Amino acid sequence: MTGYEDNEFALLRENADEVGLPWTGPPAVRRVSTEVGGGQRVSALLWGEEPPRVVFLHGGAQNAHTWDTVVLALGLPALAIDLPGHGHSDWRPDHDYGARRSAEAIVAVLRAWAPAADAVVGMSLGGLTTIRLAAIAPDLVRRAVIIDVTPSVLLRRPSMSRAERGTTTLTESALTFATFDEIVELTAAAAPHRPLSNIRRGVRHNTRRRPDGRWEWRYDRQLDSGESAPLWDDVAAAAAPLTLIRGGASAFVADEDAEEFLRRSPSARVHVVPGSGHSVQSDAPLALTALLRDALPRD
Repeated sequence: MTGYEDNEFALLRENADEVGLPWTGPPAVRRVSTEVGGGQRVSALLWGEEPPRVVFLHGGAQNAHTWDTVVLALGLPALAIDLPGHGHSDWRPDHDYGARRSAEAIVAVLRAWAPAADAVVGMSLGGLTTIRLAAIAPDLVRRAVIIDVTPSVLLRRPSMSRAERGTTTLTESALTFATFDEIVELTAAAAPHRPLSNIRRGVRHNTRRRPDGRWEWRYDRQLDSGESAPLWDDVAAAAAPLTLIRGGASAFVADEDAEEFLRRSPSARVHVVPGSGHSVQSDAPLALTALLRDALPRD
């Protein structure tokens, strides 16, 4: 991990090697930022030399690097965004990072960097944000891929065990930690099915060392953003083709939620990735990549 602060892309070869992708050298990728109003800036990773064809929005308490393996496997120009309050993006004074507020900010980012993308892909909080984006900026969302979330997600969480919630339980952990390895151990316990190299890399992208030597998460704590159920109306009103991808081992989307998704959007496509938990991009990146290729327009 030496030198990470000088080159956050130094770990990309690990991503490729972990899933058997050929490595021909460092890809073209750089960090960009956008003023979104109120003195706030949103950061993102711009992949490739051509205009992005795919936009990626991560889940709560994640960051743009969660998509690294998928973007490498997909091989298309892309924009992976750090949602407000996450990664390298600014934190909001009111700590409201719900889908509605986040979508308002992301509109400016898409207009600046990816106004003609073929698809917006969002997981969990990013998925809800994508649903809202399709409603308020349909010209920017030509296709929407929603990963392991529906507007009924808040109904599922109270009955889920800590094991079923997986790494989402980390948002309830301490604010600071004495060592980096302490966070790695905590994360590994929440995701015992993932390789340790995967865990360490993800933690490195999602933490930072404070001036006092302690470590902290690279995301703000989110206040309760209220009910997400009103987003069902946005699903029904979406003009863009919708795809819902579920993790086969995830409890975040129940069968009745998928059925409601199809009732609201009869033309939507629903896929299940066997064995995957909530973060399909981490648990089954190549399977997810194949589904994304199928959802994109043919060249």
